[in-house]
Amino acid sequence: MKTPAATDDNSLLLALLKDALTGNTRTYLIYCINPQGLLDVETPSALDLAQRVRGCATKAQTVRWNPKQTERGLREGIMELQTIIMSQRDSDVHSIHKLAEMTQNLQMVKNQSWKKKREESEKIKVKIKQSCKSSQSNQQISGGRHADHNNESTETVKYLQEQLRREIEEHLREGRGSAEKVQEKVARIQQLKEALREETLKSGVVPEESQLCLQSQLEYNEAQERRRQLKEDHARLMQEEVVRMEEDLAREQPPTEGPQRELLVLSRERRILVLQMEALRTEAQQAETDLQDQHRRHQTELHCLREESLQVFRVFRQVSEEQRKLSEGRYRSLLLEAVQDAVHLSAQNQQLQADNKQLQKALGEIKDALVVRGDPRADLISQQE
Repeated sequence: MKTPAATDDNSLLLALLKDALTGNTRTYLIYCINPQGLLDVETPSALDLAQRVRGCATKAQTVRWNPKQTERGLREGIMELQTIIMSQRDSDVHSIHKLAEMTQNLQMVKNQSWKKKREESEKIKVKIKQSCKSSQSNQQISGGRHADHNNESTETVKYLQEQLRREIEEHLREGRGSAEKVQEKVARIQQLKEALREETLKSGVVPEESQLCLQSQLEYNEAQERRRQLKEDHARLMQEEVVRMEEDLAREQPPTEGPQRELLVLSRERRILVLQMEALRTEAQQAETDLQDQHRRHQTELHCLREESLQVFRVFRQVSEEQRKLSEGRYRSLLLEAVQDAVHLSAQNQQLQADNKQLQKALGEIKDALVVRGDPRADLISQQE
């Protein structure tokens, strides 16, 4: 009978712990009493404490974050840290980094104000409306076929580029020919160029070089805008620090003259100078980062341009070599044909000369025969000679 009782106690304890550790609006007090202890002292104390706890009521309270109060606390912490930095002869790097972090947190808190959020919300709403209008108009114009049209346009551009390359290579290989064929080839190449240009403008296909230039210009504009925004934030922070310094000087009412006022003004100015140094260091780091990114992009673009130039040069050299070989073969064939024609003409000339001699010999024999016979035609043949 003791084991079930112990099991029930354990299950009750587990249920109470589970309910206490999960989120609820109740408060639990679990008190362990040693049975071997002083029952007359410990037990009444535990019962008294339990009675007091029963009288306690848990109230839920909503915690609201106040950006102004947080900003005020950050400003006080910045002032204290600036005072510590100014009191030290050697500037502590940890304190300077902490000051920069607190300044950045102050800027973040200022950006979290309801006014800033309202302005950003209005800007986002305007952008969403504009994007919705543009997307609706594009959908109405394209009619759901814009993607297929882009694919077809891309394929057409590739086909025209391949045809243009083949026509140019064929024109270079053939070299000089008849005027009609050359004009026909040039007209064909010009037509392909015009068709390729129109198709490119129609499809909106941007060449790779233009994409690199546009992307580089876009990243440069973003970096420039980021540096400008950082500079404006630092200038605004400096202006706020100057205004607060003037307010503090006016509120503390220091002596009008003397070293105390000068010392107080110098301490305030040193605080502003520390902030300015930190702002300049941040701007320099941002500028160095942007410069490194821009150098990396330029190196990438230079590598791409070099590879493209080498590829174009290799193609040009290959085409030139093929054209040279074709021209050399054509010249060799023409020279061989000219030599063959000269040999053939020389042989024909010799054959004609031999035939002419034979005819003259035959004509002389006929003339002699006619003279022997006393034929008057011999005189006629002599006159014809």
